[in-house]
Amino acid sequence: MAEEKKQIVDVHAGLREVKTEQRAGSCTMVIFGGAGDLTRRKIIPALFNAMRQDLTPHGFTVIGTGRGDMSHDQYRDLMREAIRSFVPPQHIDEPMLREFLSGLYFIGGEFDDPALYKTLINLMQRFSTERTGCHNCIYYLSTPPSIFPAIVKQLAAHDMARVTGPDHWRRVIIEKPFGRDLESAKQLNRVIGDVFEEWQVYRIDHYLGKETVQNIMALRFANGIFEPLWNRNYIDHVQITSAESIGVEGRGGYYEESGALRDMLQNHLLQVLTLIALEPPSTFDANAVRDEKSKVLRAMRPYHTAEEVDSHFIRAQYAAGSVENEQVIGYLEEDGVFPTSTTETYVAGKFFVDNWRWADVPFYIRTGKRLPKRINEVAIYFKRTPHLMFRRMMDDHVAPNVLTLQIQPNESIGMRFEAKYPGTQMDLRSVSMDFHYQETFTVETVEAYQRLIMDCLRGDATLFLRRDAVEVAWWLVMPILDQWEASQAKQIPSYAAGAWGPAEADALLARDGREWRHL
Repeated sequence: MAEEKKQIVDVHAGLREVKTEQRAGSCTMVIFGGAGDLTRRKIIPALFNAMRQDLTPHGFTVIGTGRGDMSHDQYRDLMREAIRSFVPPQHIDEPMLREFLSGLYFIGGEFDDPALYKTLINLMQRFSTERTGCHNCIYYLSTPPSIFPAIVKQLAAHDMARVTGPDHWRRVIIEKPFGRDLESAKQLNRVIGDVFEEWQVYRIDHYLGKETVQNIMALRFANGIFEPLWNRNYIDHVQITSAESIGVEGRGGYYEESGALRDMLQNHLLQVLTLIALEPPSTFDANAVRDEKSKVLRAMRPYHTAEEVDSHFIRAQYAAGSVENEQVIGYLEEDGVFPTSTTETYVAGKFFVDNWRWADVPFYIRTGKRLPKRINEVAIYFKRTPHLMFRRMMDDHVAPNVLTLQIQPNESIGMRFEAKYPGTQMDLRSVSMDFHYQETFTVETVEAYQRLIMDCLRGDATLFLRRDAVEVAWWLVMPILDQWEASQAKQIPSYAAGAWGPAEADALLARDGREWRHL
């Protein structure tokens, strides 16, 4: 296993060349899966909002592709309904909507059919003269991952990925999941790497486009008061939570193949951890930031044995219960779920980053479905004061200082500290200082997909995943998945829907004399 990690690091250490431009260049975007759910809910609304804010380049053109036969006008009607469904009504200006829709086109066909790509080439060449004035292109792979290789190979076969000059570019956006295990991730990266250079590849994780996630770096490196304390000398532990109140929402078949560890922890939450733990980059650009994030992943302690996995990780399923005053069924009763399934809907674990800054500081991560509320946050727990002079006057211990960064739904940053309660006695109470994005800034918050797509248009890969980071992240979680599969457990712990998880997750922290933050 150690040798495998070394190979991953050695093979990808040199992937550093990333092109960037200050302004978004004109181009055509080809969306494979152009009529799919993700395109309608996220991609097209994000592009419309970008145009509304005058962020898209002149002549920007979108070509949707997919199975079925639709005219350009039928496709525009479908996307008009998508925009009206997923963009607030006050943001929709009818003349601007018509202008945006006029730049949408559709080509039907199978993704492995050469005829589709020949038609695409002809349409792109036409638009390079009539609309964009250039041959630049972004290919957005908004399809099931199993189709990625077929699309990429067809792009290569038709010479659609090659860059022909210094002012010409071709880029590809790839949606998660990036494989379902280490071997499939490496295979996918090999297929993509045979056709595109690494600077052309944008592996998108929408979590990294959220304002508070990005603000982690601003908080740390733009303020002199935090970074001197950001180490093992002052930080006791870190908690990262991603809670959802919803269940599998009719996607039981998909979730059976995924589970909480693959779906959330391996990608979103490990990426947030890297931003908390990384060393200060020399500059805020793609090369420097992604180098430091990869270093964190490589420094994380792996768990190889069953004993190590069992002592550091908990998995569980939600049972029937009540969420937001509504009775809901358990996971095993969901459509598409096997009655004897041991797929986890909740996972909690403890990681360590074995370097000078973070030695012996635990990073606790938990994520689950059918929890009491939807909330995603990072909590930094600082060490208690070494000596408490007020101990004789107080019955209870003094709470530690906690810095919280709420990623969603209410993006905010808060700091908990102790203050004297008014009165004649020295009575301390915990108080908070809070910063809320919507209350402080009057500008419209940019949705994550919009931010990331615009970064790709500008050629800025800072918030996208690099090949080596994807593979090292899989390398870290594979022993956990392998041990769970090898255990052949007949059942796993459960928690009632509407609870904060199983008792085993509480015991994980209780063994260290800690407890989960009450959200």
